Order: sequence, then structure tokens, then C-alpha cells
Amino acid sequence: MNRQEKEQYLREYSLLKNQGKSFFPYAVIKDSFMAVLVMAVIIFMALLLGAELGPKADPTTTDFVPRPEWYFFFLFELLRVVKPPELVVMATVGIPTICMVLLILLPFIDRNPERNPLKRPIATLAGITTIGAMAYLTLLGALAGTPTVIELETKPQFEAGRDVAAQSGCLACHQIGENGNSGPGPNLTDIAERLPRQAIERTLLNPTSPMPSYQALKDEQPEKFDDLVGYLGSLRETE
Repeated sequence: MNRQEKEQYLREYSLLKNQGKSFFPYAVIKDSFMAVLVMAVIIFMALLLGAELGPKADPTTTDFVPRPEWYFFFLFELLRVVKPPELVVMATVGIPTICMVLLILLPFIDRNPERNPLKRPIATLAGITTIGAMAYLTLLGALAGTPTVIELETKPQFEAGRDVAAQSGCLACHQIGENGNSGPGPNLTDIAERLPRQAIERTLLNPTSPMPSYQALKDEQPEKFDDLVGYLGSLRETE
């Protein structure tokens, strides 16, 4: 924008400003009315629908896999996309912080007074990219499989072991098919191609920290333990 265009813009802005209404009390009243209306709707919905509290928390459980609220799905999926453990801090803190700083600095970077989005490519592209990325990651998080069910198809004789694996907390640290987390444990989708059944059983009984031992399961419910070992021993990528 050259000097002449700037002066013309300031003159037009001054004329429009003089024709309008003052910020106080007109704009303040409108904003206050909307704030009260929104608060009333929130209170009404809270009284009518209540809050979803769920069952009482059990700190001793080993099969609970925490999941974020829907408005944090995009951060959750970002952590799933960035798989190397050494980049976890960058995925959870670094990337969101950098994006937030760039959005804050955007008005100082793009100082174009135009209101037409087509004439402000930098701001428009930044806004569309941010909204699109958050929407896409949120959608992936919403469509992700339940953390307590393994949806990977298996043979009928291994279905009982699949249920044991899903209910024993394996998905908290491992991924099986599309379910579970990508760390800190290895992907178990093709574990049978890397370890024989005997090695899988030894790992379950004498695991490396922080993985818990399944010795108690073998002692108290040997059938379930055998089903678990059999299921893990059947996991091959070709199946």
C-alpha cells in the first residue's frame, strides 16, 4: 500500500466511524447480552443433561487406557503420528507452541488492511491450514478404535485370547492392528513373525520394566494365560 492509498483508506475509515455508533454503550450492551445468553444456555444444559461422571475411578486397575476429551483429539493424534520416543516432547509441546506463536504473530506479519480473503493470501492460507489440520487430526481421533477392544480379525480359536489381550491393558503400551498406542512398547501386530510362542510366554512372565508380569494371571487363571499366549503367537502380518 502506497501513501496515497493509505490516506484514502484513513479518510474512508474516519467517515464510516463518524457514521457509526460508539463502542460504549452499544457494543458493550450487545456483548454483555450474548455473554449472559451463552451462560444461560450452558447452565440450562448442565441442569437438564447433567455431567457424565462415569464409574468411580479405581487406582489399582491395570486395564484402563486414558483417552482425551474430543477437543484434545488433534493433540492426541499428533502424538500418535510422531512415533519416535525422542520426538515426544516436540510433538506434545514444541509443535503446538510453534503453531500458536505463529498465529499470534500473524497480524504483525500480514498487515494488509484488505478484508477480502482472496486479497490476503498469507492470512487466509494460514487460517485454512490450521483449521484443516486440526479438523483432520480430530476426525482421526474420533474414528480411532476403542482402546479396550481389538478390532483386528482373527481365527475363531484365538478370539478368547484376543479378548484377554484387549482387557489386560496391552493396548496401553502396544498397538495391535489399528487399536492401541504406538509406544512405549513395540507393535504387536506381527509379533509372531519375530518371536516364537515360547519366547512370547517368557516375555509375559519376565518382562522388561515398565511392562507388568503376567505370572499372577498364569497362576490364577491358566486358561486365560494360555489363550493370551496363543493369540499373540498367531499375530502375523500376512493374516
